[in-house]
Amino acid sequence: MREAIDGYLAHVSIERGLAANTVSAYRRDLERYATWCDDRGIGSVGDVQENDVADFAASLRQGEVPLSASSAARVVVAVRTFHRFCAREGLSAADPARYVRPPAIARRLPKALPYEQVAAMIDSALDAESPIGLRDRALLEFLYGTGTRISEAVGLDVDDVDLETRTVVVTGKGSKQRLLPLGEFAVRSIDGYLVRGRPALATKGRGTPRMFLNSLGRPLSRQSAYGVISAAAERAGVKQAVSPHTLRHSFATHLMQGGADVRVVQELLGHASVTTTQIYTMVTADTLREVYATSHPRAR
Repeated sequence: MREAIDGYLAHVSIERGLAANTVSAYRRDLERYATWCDDRGIGSVGDVQENDVADFAASLRQGEVPLSASSAARVVVAVRTFHRFCAREGLSAADPARYVRPPAIARRLPKALPYEQVAAMIDSALDAESPIGLRDRALLEFLYGTGTRISEAVGLDVDDVDLETRTVVVTGKGSKQRLLPLGEFAVRSIDGYLVRGRPALATKGRGTPRMFLNSLGRPLSRQSAYGVISAAAERAGVKQAVSPHTLRHSFATHLMQGGADVRVVQELLGHASVTTTQIYTMVTADTLREVYATSHPRAR
């Protein structure tokens, strides 16, 4: 079983080019599955039956520490793609997971901040002319101005940004690149950081092409970037929990509210399917209902 898992992970890593974090998540989920099979005396992937996969899927939502529907669905998807690979490669006579479905996940609307709160976060940088203050403002402007994932932002190199054409090349999931526009506010903040902030931070390090640096001149980590955002939200008086994804949600929601086409938003966010992006049309519809309910004399 574990030899088959190793072969599958090598396949998704090398041939499909999945990100290292995705491969690590698959490894954890499939190790959980292999351990479950070991406990039931199933040692070979060819011995697995459909009822075994179904029982494993059901076990994820039971026990002392049951997984949430979304986490269980992720594990089941990993098992399904693993067995599909094994059947295709001749490691098993059939695909026992073919008809096993992951649990349904309740669809939750993204929580976006009002624009005024986003602006307050960006303006809240402590000592705005210090290297760290310039970096924090540039990071916040970049995240909200492009809708990038936090991993894409901290993985950015200086050469990826072209301030003259006001564009940036972002490397997303699966090492796929996309060209994004930069707004005037983001351009001004990044320019100020590159001229007056980053050089001071870079002198403390050993040299790195990364755009965003920490106080030691090393590449800013995702955890540190998360801390920058949380601190800015606290200073701005934002009551709800704010994560890097909150700014991404806000970027997409504000575009949709402004009349942007869902296909354009899909390209900007780097979504493989427009179905993922369409959740933001639900946010817009929800806003329309609120305005209607409070404005129309016959709404209630």
